[in-house]
Amino acid sequence: MSPAADFEAVAAVLQIYFDGLHHSDTQRLRQVFHPRAIYACASGETPLLLSMAEYFPIVDQRPSPASLGQPRRDRILAIEFAGPVTALARLECVIEPKAFVDLLSLIYVEGRWQVISKVFHYELMT
Repeated sequence: MSPAADFEAVAAVLQIYFDGLHHSDTQRLRQVFHPRAIYACASGETPLLLSMAEYFPIVDQRPSPASLGQPRRDRILAIEFAGPVTALARLECVIEPKAFVDLLSLIYVEGRWQVISKVFHYELMT
C-alpha cells in the first residue's frame, strides 16, 4: 500500500471503532480489534487491564450513547506510522459522563489494519 492508502485504511478502521463505541456494538468493535488486543487505563484508582474477552461483555451490557440520545463527539487527532505495518492513532471521544483520550496501536496483519492495544485516559465531565 502507499502511505496515502495506509492513512485512509487506518482512518476507516477508526471510523468503525467510533461507530462501535457510539452504538455499543461489539460486532463492529470485533472488526477493528485484534482478538488478542489489550485494553488498558490508569485513570482510576487502580490500573485496569483487560483482554477483549473481558472488555466486549462490558460493552454489550451498557446502554449505547446512541440509545441515550447523546450526540457523537469523536475525532481523530493524529495518525502516525512507525513503519509499513505499525501505526499509532490519538483520538478524542465522549461517552457521557466521561471524556476520553484514546491511544490506539495498530498493526497490519492478515491483510488489514487491526488495533492491538487501546491505552486511554478519561476525565469526568462537569
